[in-house]
Amino acid sequence: MTGDTDSNKGGIPLGLAAYAIWGFMPLYFKLLTTVQPTEIVAHRIIWSLLLLGLLATLWRRWGAIRAALGTGKVLVTLIATACLIAVNWLVYIYAIVSGHVLEGSLGYYLNPLVNVLFGVVLLKEKLTRAQVFACLLAGAGVTVMAAGAGAGLWISLTLALSFASYGFLRKVAPVDALEGLWVETLILAPLSLAWVLYLVGQGNAGFGHQSWSIDLLLILGGAVTALPLLLFTAAARRLPYSTLGFLQYIAPSIQFLLAVLIFHEPFGPAKALCFAAIWAALVIFSVEAIRTARARIAPA
Repeated sequence: MTGDTDSNKGGIPLGLAAYAIWGFMPLYFKLLTTVQPTEIVAHRIIWSLLLLGLLATLWRRWGAIRAALGTGKVLVTLIATACLIAVNWLVYIYAIVSGHVLEGSLGYYLNPLVNVLFGVVLLKEKLTRAQVFACLLAGAGVTVMAAGAGAGLWISLTLALSFASYGFLRKVAPVDALEGLWVETLILAPLSLAWVLYLVGQGNAGFGHQSWSIDLLLILGGAVTALPLLLFTAAARRLPYSTLGFLQYIAPSIQFLLAVLIFHEPFGPAKALCFAAIWAALVIFSVEAIRTARARIAPA
């Protein structure tokens, strides 16, 4: 019992750090608005692969990496998660550089509710009436946004579905954070390198053609990418999935404040109603989850 408690406590700081970094990440990628989103993602993958390879050498993790590559089921899972995280990165960066940080924030607010949906559909979990109402309220909010200002709704839905799926698969995959992320970047690296070389050949690359600061930011994208994902996957293996969902509110809250107060993105009635419905749904669901958890603990 003590080991589980210690493991959970160790997971909470890891999760908090990961979501705080993701929350402030728009400030970083706003500095790269002169670079194509696809090139930014490609550089994130390439430099992440090199950085993670260095860490694997320092921490002597190559044996575990070879084991992951040699296990068919694990490799298939990591191919799926590699595709999911690539889609998530690309849409997220597009949202930032195109002035849709609010839609990105909404996507990550929806993520915990998508986790609930996965729990019901995939794990056959049961919801209380209050939790069902919270999910319906969130769905109504998304519907309002789709009807009133749905141009960027695809961003929100793609981010929510891709990252919830990634988190779910990485939690059940029997592979640690660094090993899994290195294999994911290895899977994506050939296409990423080919794309960068293509852009260089066409004269459309940002790297090496704009400024040394842009080059440095693209190189540092490896660390910016790897660090929060390592923290997240480590936290995901230590924490209950529901706890991980609650921690996720940190990142979209920071992004929401950045979008409204720093980037001054438009926040019309449709978006206001949608966010209000999502916030209300999250409050209802959280309170109900705490209540039911206490009810289970009380008899014991």
